[in-house]
Amino acid sequence: MKKFLVSALTAAMFTGSASAVFAAVNPFEDVPADHWAYDAIAQLAADGVIEGYGDGTYRGDQEITRYEMAQMVARAMAKGGGDKALIDKLAAEFADELNSLGVRVSALEKKVDNVKWQGTLAYVYSTKQWDDDGGHWNSQYVRLRLEPEMTINKNWTGHARLEYNSDLNSARNVTGGGNVVGEDGPDEFVVDRIWAQGDYKNLQILLGKLPYVTNVDGGMIFDERVSGGQITVGNEIKGTLTVGRVNVLDDMDENGDIVQRTGSYQAVELYNDRDSKFTWGVGYHHLRNKDYYTDVIAEGDKDLNIWEVGLGYRITDTLKLNGAYAWNPSVDEEWLDPYNELHNWNSKQAWSVELDYKGADEKDKGSWGAYIAYRKLGNWAVIMPTYDAMYARQKGWELGLDYVPMKNFMTTFKYFRGKNMAWGGANDPEDYNAQNFYTELNFYF
Repeated sequence: MKKFLVSALTAAMFTGSASAVFAAVNPFEDVPADHWAYDAIAQLAADGVIEGYGDGTYRGDQEITRYEMAQMVARAMAKGGGDKALIDKLAAEFADELNSLGVRVSALEKKVDNVKWQGTLAYVYSTKQWDDDGGHWNSQYVRLRLEPEMTINKNWTGHARLEYNSDLNSARNVTGGGNVVGEDGPDEFVVDRIWAQGDYKNLQILLGKLPYVTNVDGGMIFDERVSGGQITVGNEIKGTLTVGRVNVLDDMDENGDIVQRTGSYQAVELYNDRDSKFTWGVGYHHLRNKDYYTDVIAEGDKDLNIWEVGLGYRITDTLKLNGAYAWNPSVDEEWLDPYNELHNWNSKQAWSVELDYKGADEKDKGSWGAYIAYRKLGNWAVIMPTYDAMYARQKGWELGLDYVPMKNFMTTFKYFRGKNMAWGGANDPEDYNAQNFYTELNFYF
């Protein structure tokens, strides 16, 4: 009996999915179709009780040991559901392994399930026109992202994002902080993010170099990395406190070279469940860098202070309207910065109104989503916006479309047309036309 049951289990894993179990042709060629082992395997696989290695695969190209088969039975026993009598019958067949090799089974499950990998392979192309005289810039590159998740215990997990970029225009490797625009970087993977995450009933804790997308405005103010910590509490109404340092401040030194400066960053947000029919939120963001902001925002001012509100309403199951407004009272409209540019009202406020239709899911072939938005992003009212087709100090219309032509492959197209907002000084007295195009082809694994 052990011999043909091993064959049956091995064949079940070689099928690759539960649906194949019910194929018209008997997949267990050496087991009669009316035998109890065939029925047990077929039924448990169809019920989702037997799940192979825990990551959705059966790895049919590898030899299967009795320890691994015992592990599958142990999972079925722990999960429950399905036909208990069938599970008990299989458990009886593997009684020796389950009783005497429990430690080894646990070790194998830890080895297989403790680290889960996912990621994307993408081609990205973008163009940017920034003045009425035809000045433009374009970029195309390929990007590889690997995102492991490590189980620590029942409440804590470890996360990371490893990133590698290659610029197709210059044929240079440009990995470095996730920014590939005109920069040559090290020929290696970069650990773009790495953090520990604790999840409890109404509490989440993040520690490390963590991702942060502002909740109130859907990323209008900030979508980048924070080296520090974050706490989110609540259920239907949530509060998020983020504290740390950010490296997103591009500045120019006395030689005209671009340098990145680090700032101290704190943010607090209060908002309701983002899946609610009506959403709302308020927030405050503080960014400080004495070398960067002094004599740039206002004479002697070393702080960036941004307040925000956000509202959203789900009109139908497939249509939602979102809006957000942010302002920075620390900007002095009368102050001439070192570049002799007078900061005006454009630089101290930002707002966005967006209408979303449907939504694409990379696992669902044929799914798609689109949006249309009007945004105004004052340079000192946002920090690092999430938008791919428009940037700080721009205002105008943005259109976007996502489409999934096949499973785990998504195409993204975004287009912006509007104005680059002038500072208002002698060197930059008027707004001028701008348009940007962005496309991304993403393979998910």
